[in-house]
Amino acid sequence: MELEQQLKQALEELRKEKTRKFNQTVDLIVNFQKYSHKKNPINLFVSVPHKTKDKKVAGFFQSKSEFVDTITLDEFKKYADKKKLKSLVKKYDFFIAQGDLMPKVATTFGRVLGPAGKMPSPQLGILLNADEKSVADLKSKINTSVKIRVKESCVKVAVGKQNMKDEEIIENIMSIYHELIKALPRDKENIKNVELKFTMTKPQKIRIR
Repeated sequence: MELEQQLKQALEELRKEKTRKFNQTVDLIVNFQKYSHKKNPINLFVSVPHKTKDKKVAGFFQSKSEFVDTITLDEFKKYADKKKLKSLVKKYDFFIAQGDLMPKVATTFGRVLGPAGKMPSPQLGILLNADEKSVADLKSKINTSVKIRVKESCVKVAVGKQNMKDEEIIENIMSIYHELIKALPRDKENIKNVELKFTMTKPQKIRIR
């Protein structure tokens, strides 16, 4: 059976579950085999056709921006306080920065942003200018991008929300799946199986042929 068909069936089963009082997240879990994340680390951004959620974004800029929450260069020193730094990292899903500030961002925020996987990156997050168009374009790109960072023998990725159409969720999953296969050393052979779940449900398992 085609993968899309299996995903459709899995979503139908998940939708039969008890309804919750909130819009659940749809999670894709990919389990690997014959693959070492230490030998072949995977760290990529995948662009998906449908926005998975509005991400909370903050910018490290020279001056305040009215288009995004901003931490200006003058404010960097107050984040020498570890508590303030940790709560800042928790508050936002994503950080962007002006290129010329990156060395200072790395020294001030790197020790917490790095391990959290939230450091502004050249792939997605560094701007030459913090003008309205550049910031808006980057925010839109962030909202339709999914970060995949493999640190163990499986990876879990949010691929949408329960109130999205099945077709939209499946299109997002297929975009992620194809990019992941490209990044794996032995393509499909490295994938043991795939699971799909909502926040509060048990996963539906899908075999990969």
